[in-house]
Amino acid sequence: MRCRCRRRRRGAAGGPGPGLALAGNGFLLLDVAAGRLWVSAAGSGGGPALATEYPALVRLRALGGRGEARAALAALREGGVRRVRCVQTGPGAGAGDCVTVREEVVAHRSRPHLYLQRIRIANPTERVAAFEASAPASAPSLGGRFATSLEKVEERQFLLSSGRLLLPGSPKVVLMVVAAKKLVSRVQVAPKSHFDETVLSVVYTSEPIEVSRLEETFSKLRESAKKEMLEVMQMGVEDLFQEHQQTWSDLFISGIEMRKITDLHTPSSETVNMTLYYVLSSMPAPLLDPLISGEDREKMEASLNYADHCFSGHATMHAENLWPAKLTSVAQILQLSDLWKLTLQKRGCKGLVAAGVHGLMQGMVLSFGGLQFTENHLQFQADPDVLHNSYSLRGIHYNKDLINLAVLLDAEGKPFLHVSVKFQDKPVRLYACEAGCMNEPVELTSEARGHTFPVMVTQPITPLLYISTDLIHLQDLRHTLHLKAILAHEEHMAKQYPGLPFLFWFSVASLITLFHLFLFKLIYNEYCGPGAKPLFRSKVTVPDTIL
Repeated sequence: MRCRCRRRRRGAAGGPGPGLALAGNGFLLLDVAAGRLWVSAAGSGGGPALATEYPALVRLRALGGRGEARAALAALREGGVRRVRCVQTGPGAGAGDCVTVREEVVAHRSRPHLYLQRIRIANPTERVAAFEASAPASAPSLGGRFATSLEKVEERQFLLSSGRLLLPGSPKVVLMVVAAKKLVSRVQVAPKSHFDETVLSVVYTSEPIEVSRLEETFSKLRESAKKEMLEVMQMGVEDLFQEHQQTWSDLFISGIEMRKITDLHTPSSETVNMTLYYVLSSMPAPLLDPLISGEDREKMEASLNYADHCFSGHATMHAENLWPAKLTSVAQILQLSDLWKLTLQKRGCKGLVAAGVHGLMQGMVLSFGGLQFTENHLQFQADPDVLHNSYSLRGIHYNKDLINLAVLLDAEGKPFLHVSVKFQDKPVRLYACEAGCMNEPVELTSEARGHTFPVMVTQPITPLLYISTDLIHLQDLRHTLHLKAILAHEEHMAKQYPGLPFLFWFSVASLITLFHLFLFKLIYNEYCGPGAKPLFRSKVTVPDTIL
């Protein structure tokens, strides 16, 4: 049973299993393991920082189960959490006695008020499998904090729960209304069959309000929740999932891939991808808001396509507080998201942060390798001393085109740069040159094999690569850098780390010389000094005595 469960865990597409199982969209954040819901107040513009006591997910308890094994993972490219449970119902431990419960939880990326929980129970046994279902709105832990009623509208029915969230240190409250699909309290799955259900939930919150405005605000929130609930109930469940997955996968057109790590200070692929997933899950997506004005949309898209002056400063690749290896709570993830926003804002990326989740992804990719946009070009200003790791940065927006940049190592371990372009609109001429731009700039094309550039290091240090649409600008750049020298990367490293200092080798040579002098003196005193024994003993012949 356990082996079967582990096989399913490995076979599921997505990210690594360890870590928190979270699903979020910037307005909602679901801690799937704990079944807790975090929300943001309406109009706050921040992440889902308010913890609620609303039990967000349906819980299934096997009746008559003898034991179970479970696993969960985050499907990074699909923006959700998948869980699988293998419940043993019979006396044996074979695969035929295992009832499988699969769940998929997503916070819809383009519909910020909606989250979905898809449940599939497969019963391959010869017995009926029974489960007790605790629907969120009927959970006993709600107590008096939420009032729940059954709503019937246009031959459809769902549960409507209303409650309030207290704000620490403030007399104001945030109201919350949840519309959730009604689920039966007991699920029975016939032998050799399966059960499928998708629970839709719509969440609306208010801005912080005075207690005197409770009834008026509750009324507006209930109407909004009912309206959207009816809308999504009329849609196909598969359409909703596909809509969400497509929007989420569009985010991961950009990203970071670690290929070869040769030290302990560089984050692993797992750490990088989970950090991206967690931060993006806690960021809103204003570009997906249908109510955004045309002027604001145009401004955000302009920042996204050419993030002038972002990212300034050194690369964040080795900043362990920005790429933590382990996160254990939702509070830590929210703090990490705030730290990323603050870091990007202070490094010239305010426009990207204002663009929400799309801009934050771009800023994190730029910062990882030390890429910066200037008025006329994009420059790669990584530290040449840390290019012993191999990685790639994909989907870097340059106007409407996407640039992929990789630091690779040849057979001898020497680094070089690989650049490729994916044109999104009509082809635009892009040019690139390595450090110093002493060679004629190369025109970048959309060829699959891309273009390679040697890693050259200048004195004083300047960016390792320049990319621009302006050929004349790159040609003029060589005359404005005023360099003392341009070295190949291996020459630079040899000068940086020439080996042990002269004093060390002089000391070693002196010790060896003194040791041999001392040894020579001992030998001399033994055989040539006063009282020395003869080197060779003389042989004395004694004549025979005649008796």
